[in-house]
Amino acid sequence: MTKKLWTGSDSKILPIFCIITFIVIIWYGFSIILNAPWEYDKAKRNSITLSKTELVSQTWSQKRPKLPTPHQVAKEMWDTTVNKKLTSKRSLIYHGLITFYETIYGFAFGTGLGILLALGIVYNRATAMSVMPWIVTSQTIPILAIAPMIVVALGSAGFSGLMPIVIISMYLSFFPVVVGMVKGLKSPEQLDIDQMKTWSASKSQVLFKLRAPKSTPYLFTSLKLGMAASVVGAIVGELPSGGGGGLGFRMLSGSTFGNTLHIWSGLFSAAILAGSLIAIISIIQRIVLKRMALET
Repeated sequence: MTKKLWTGSDSKILPIFCIITFIVIIWYGFSIILNAPWEYDKAKRNSITLSKTELVSQTWSQKRPKLPTPHQVAKEMWDTTVNKKLTSKRSLIYHGLITFYETIYGFAFGTGLGILLALGIVYNRATAMSVMPWIVTSQTIPILAIAPMIVVALGSAGFSGLMPIVIISMYLSFFPVVVGMVKGLKSPEQLDIDQMKTWSASKSQVLFKLRAPKSTPYLFTSLKLGMAASVVGAIVGELPSGGGGGLGFRMLSGSTFGNTLHIWSGLFSAAILAGSLIAIISIIQRIVLKRMALET
């Protein structure tokens, strides 16, 4: 059984293990290359000759390395999660929870807006002709350019704290939902729609009995993309807000004070957060599609 798991044609563990191992080896190698100049400079000032073993050991244990090693990042994440109180601003969990709430709110509003726009585009030709080009165009604007403007504009209007970040998160997350739902709602064959009409089905019956069930797989795919975009939006929104919390703020403070361990631990925490939320959507998708007999 174990042999088949690792050598079978359907095995997924071995390729993933090989890729991760390759990335870790390359990472350690670049840690030596990027951190070595500091060690050479320090040895030159102290008139010391470094051996290869000493060079590797010291480049992998610098307090403020240019590129921290995987074990340094893992140690930093352990120290700032297990060894810190949840209420401490040095805790990754504290900052992760702030980003989590911003992400969920932005994702919820973005999903609702995306579904409403998709319904308008599918059922109203004027909306499709006028709104869809603007939706596509809006995504060509770099979020880093408009995020500070959104924060400043909403701040001058009296909206600060969570609201600007949620709007930025929503701005990024609604687009995948619009595109996916439009495709999903249009996925039924015209023959099926005509058959519903012969049964005197109303537009709402066609929507809830035919279009909505057919669009469910498209919706879940869009939700995964929207969730990933929502996390990115929340982190980007934290950068100019100066709210003092969130993974984006932690990465920014690490960049400001030259602490790369804070940057990398924040990056990995954001990746874990996004992956966990997408995994939850995947579980819900599997359950829903099985009950709808759309997946075995």
